[in-house]
Amino acid sequence: MITIDHVSMKFGRSVAVDDVSLDIQAGDSVALWGPNGAGKTTLIRCVLGLLRFRGSITLAGHDVRRQGKHARLLVGYVPQELGFHDELGVNEAIGFFARLKGLDRVDPHTTLDHVGLAGHGGKRVRELSGGMKQRLALAIALLGDPPVLVLDEVTASLDAVGRGEFVALLERLSGAGRTMLFASHRLDEVATLARRVVEIDRGRVRRTTSAAEFVARTEHGAVLHLHIAAPARQAAMRSLAEGGFAPSLNGVGLLVPVSPSQKAAPFRVLAEARIAIDDFEVVTANHAADLAARAHARRETTP
Repeated sequence: MITIDHVSMKFGRSVAVDDVSLDIQAGDSVALWGPNGAGKTTLIRCVLGLLRFRGSITLAGHDVRRQGKHARLLVGYVPQELGFHDELGVNEAIGFFARLKGLDRVDPHTTLDHVGLAGHGGKRVRELSGGMKQRLALAIALLGDPPVLVLDEVTASLDAVGRGEFVALLERLSGAGRTMLFASHRLDEVATLARRVVEIDRGRVRRTTSAAEFVARTEHGAVLHLHIAAPARQAAMRSLAEGGFAPSLNGVGLLVPVSPSQKAAPFRVLAEARIAIDDFEVVTANHAADLAARAHARRETTP
């Protein structure tokens, strides 16, 4: 379905994607995992034909550069940053994007009901919560029932409740043979939605494993997700590294692997460095592995 063959892309002298090759079969679900700046979003934009690159990418045999229009008709895309006009009506947004896709007959009520937004069609976009806007973006991405769904860190700005609801919706929609490629920095999302994980760092693929193998490889047993303001993240990285931890950046803060007996230690390190933590979550590797196993079993039994 998606074939990425020796793709490289530069911004000036900076290499964003470095000789990446990846084959995604129809019905597969692949997560791109890596720190900020690893090249995940750039690779996704290459797949969409939005950036110039070396190498080749095809979607169901359509070259994304020479046959871009045909290739993009096969894809539903939800970006991290949404671009809706706040004064646009929800039903109007459905109709507008349907016309852009060349679809003549789209029932906005059915479209919104499909993503849990029944009854909200008469509202303005500005009246929707963040989670509802993401559902609207997903509804628009699914117009025309594309066989490929591409998502770029779509839950990064949602709270825990909104994130859980959105991931559950994606899990339900990922069946029926639809192919999914998504970037994420959350272990629970990867465990729930992915069959395979492609680890990217500095533009290169470092490892490709099954989702179950990926989450099981979290050697310390748990991961703290610390929400830290952007100006303080590099200082937090240094302080935690000096304290013996191995933090990594993600969309809204840091991921810190810890042992069950060390969960409080990163908080003490950052408190001593006078670095504020806005919020935090704990994801256990065992729980993530269970999620992956259950999600895989459900996908295998989907007719």
